Amino acid sequence: MDGVRSIHKSDCQLSDSDIVKRVISGESELYELLIRRNNQKLYRVIRSYLKELSEIQDIMQNTYLKAFEKLFQFKHEATFSTWLIRIGINEALVRLKDKGKIHQLNDPSKTIESNAIIEIPDKDQPNPEKDFIRREMKQILEELIDSLEPKYKTVYMLKEVEGMSIKEVSDCVGISQSNVKVRLHRAKNTLKEKSQVLILNKEIDVFEFGDSKCDNIAERIMSVIN
Repeated sequence: MDGVRSIHKSDCQLSDSDIVKRVISGESELYELLIRRNNQKLYRVIRSYLKELSEIQDIMQNTYLKAFEKLFQFKHEATFSTWLIRIGINEALVRLKDKGKIHQLNDPSKTIESNAIIEIPDKDQPNPEKDFIRREMKQILEELIDSLEPKYKTVYMLKEVEGMSIKEVSDCVGISQSNVKVRLHRAKNTLKEKSQVLILNKEIDVFEFGDSKCDNIAERIMSVIN
């Protein structure tokens, strides 16, 4: 990328709003910061609608490129992540519509034993046996969340996994805050009906998207932009 300056360490301290303004003014290389800040969150949202990694990454790339093209439309009183997620959800729904599959069907072959108690070992005391158990528990948790209908899964993912506020979830999904609370309540009840989940350490991450996957998406998008 000849003629494009590298990102300085001080740039990493910029707010999303400031980065957007500078990208619009011509510093397109800073867009990579927005990509890396939002990759995990965007992946989890798209993962609520689609399961194939290659398809999810394709939707993520389309989302970032569309957001870049429409960056001038971003209203700075909103958060960039919320605005980006709205675009991502629309892209996912378009893909499902094209596939003739607006509502994903749950896989009946994946069932979790009723009333199972899931205990996750303390992350601060790793050993091979506990690492194995954590991986198994992570898989079970992901399968439980995957069993939710997309409209409930998205709300659950944003609120419970990403820790967003009810208002932020409302802005992302485009429904009222009261409807967010209703969907979240139903999601939690559905999960409780399937399994009584006891999480001893909430630091366990489900549906992770980092390291090489994050790098790959960032590199693909920046190669198009620059």
